[in-house]
Amino acid sequence: MRGPRKSILAAVSTLLLGACAQQHYSVDDFARVEKIDAHLHLHGPADRFMAQASADGFRVLTINVDYPDFPPIEEQQRDAVSLLRRYPGRVAFAATFGVENFFSPGWADATISRLRRARTLGAVGVKVWKNIGMELQDADGHYVMLDDPRLRPVFDYLEREDIVLLAHQAEPLNCWLPFDKMTVRSDQEYFREHPQYYMALHPERPSHEAILAARDRMLEQHPRLRMDGMHLASLEWDVDKVADFLDRFAQANVDVAARMVHLEYEASIDREKVRRFLIRYQDRILYGTDIAHARGSDDAAVAAEAHAAWLQDWRFLNTEEEMHSEDFSAAFHGLSLPKGVVDKIYRTNAQRMFPGAWQD
Repeated sequence: MRGPRKSILAAVSTLLLGACAQQHYSVDDFARVEKIDAHLHLHGPADRFMAQASADGFRVLTINVDYPDFPPIEEQQRDAVSLLRRYPGRVAFAATFGVENFFSPGWADATISRLRRARTLGAVGVKVWKNIGMELQDADGHYVMLDDPRLRPVFDYLEREDIVLLAHQAEPLNCWLPFDKMTVRSDQEYFREHPQYYMALHPERPSHEAILAARDRMLEQHPRLRMDGMHLASLEWDVDKVADFLDRFAQANVDVAARMVHLEYEASIDREKVRRFLIRYQDRILYGTDIAHARGSDDAAVAAEAHAAWLQDWRFLNTEEEMHSEDFSAAFHGLSLPKGVVDKIYRTNAQRMFPGAWQD
């Protein structure tokens, strides 16, 4: 009987190994798995970009922003609506609001009216940007923060209508540090190129802590408001801080857009801590990249950039490969997350947060 028993044990062992192998995606699964990049900024036709997204298994959320480097908000919205109509089921978009005439008596009513119109055009959420907290000042030189009473009617409207607020408040903590203390090179490069947002040069402006405290007070005032805390809620330097934010605000999710490098950096120090965080909060995290496709940019080049970024992130989240980043010197290993966790981060969390956004 020793032969048959060995054969049975070998067969069971093979089945178990096969089952274990199926618990994780591989690099070969990348294009086959349906995914959503829930944080992009697409301007212009972007046809080559959309072809690459489709080939790589991505649907997308393009987000309008009150950002001076982007086209005017109305133009951004026209581009988003055009994409929505040309790529039904593949594209969704989020609207935004500007702060021009913010101190005029009718600003809130006019803003809500424009947001209602954006909703009729298909907007699935509304973006608020870092200029609130970092740039906008009243006549006395006081910075307008997210809990400012003049903003409350807008957030009341979003809460009442169950519209997601996509909030980019503050910046990475590196923004308040000297260049030689920053953890990743991409932050050094960005703040060298954008000194107006480099808070270490502007000590007169609100601190990182003050901006996020105002955000949290606004959320306390709006307990039913659903929020996407973009860029890991600007708590990217420590996943324990992100966890605390999610524990305090049950209606909040976070995305990883433009902060995956910070997770990689943390993984180079304590891989298991990062992995435990993503598994524990698997229902609260959205995948995104923050890739911007400028009007008139080289469509093929942006598509290639997106493909490379998407594939790098897939390797990090799905494999155990040793990896290296141009942003810091230490090697790190991929997190090899279970398939179910990956599916939530890459697709189902976004579908639940924005129901009906990507219907064919």
